[in-house]
Amino acid sequence: MNKLIASAVLASVLSAWAFGAEASKSQVVIVNQSDWDIHELYLSSVDEEDWGPDQLREDIIPSGGRFTLRGIPCDAYDVQLIDEDGDACVVGEVGLCGDRDTWVISNDDLLACQAVTE
Repeated sequence: MNKLIASAVLASVLSAWAFGAEASKSQVVIVNQSDWDIHELYLSSVDEEDWGPDQLREDIIPSGGRFTLRGIPCDAYDVQLIDEDGDACVVGEVGLCGDRDTWVISNDDLLACQAVTE
């Protein structure tokens, strides 16, 4: 019985370690093809209501620039973007995953937010 419990605990620890290692390897390149610099980027799983921390920290994604988002578990996220003017935009249900290695932000994405808030 003790061997069975020890095996179950070891399997659980290895599974958690493998998931953590996989999540830390995941990376998504965000390409800003809009006319505005992105100064802040927040994520919230579509199942959650609260925003996580600013993923850019001290960085910005300039117009025409790229940013690599690392260690994000594969999920569908609502993404809040804050541009150079302080305008906020929420793009809903963006699939971010290491398997999908690029997400492009376009003028259409940002202008659609403005149309909703006006």
